[in-house]
Amino acid sequence: MTRHPPDTARTVYWHRELPPPGAEPLGEHVVEAVSGRVPITLAHRDDLWDRCYSELMASARERLEQEIAHLGGDCVHVLREAIATRRDDAKRQMWLHGRFTYVLYRMPQAA
Repeated sequence: MTRHPPDTARTVYWHRELPPPGAEPLGEHVVEAVSGRVPITLAHRDDLWDRCYSELMASARERLEQEIAHLGGDCVHVLREAIATRRDDAKRQMWLHGRFTYVLYRMPQAA
């Protein structure tokens, strides 16, 4: 018997996006991710925030895909996210830290 993923290109479903019909929930989990560090400065503040957010979300997607493989699922549905700013005043750097709560799903096995 083989499992058939719903769409091999699609494994992460965010918030209002629903996982494929018939997907079986395997449990709720949490994963954390961080962005790269940027200098603490008022110059280009919005650009630096956007860069950190983009890096954080790419890191989160990578971590979620690793969890799918590690836990033996086919896709995940992210239910909640909490994003906070972290800073190192000694190095004058800041970054974003995210905590993502998700449900792991497996597609039913073919008969």
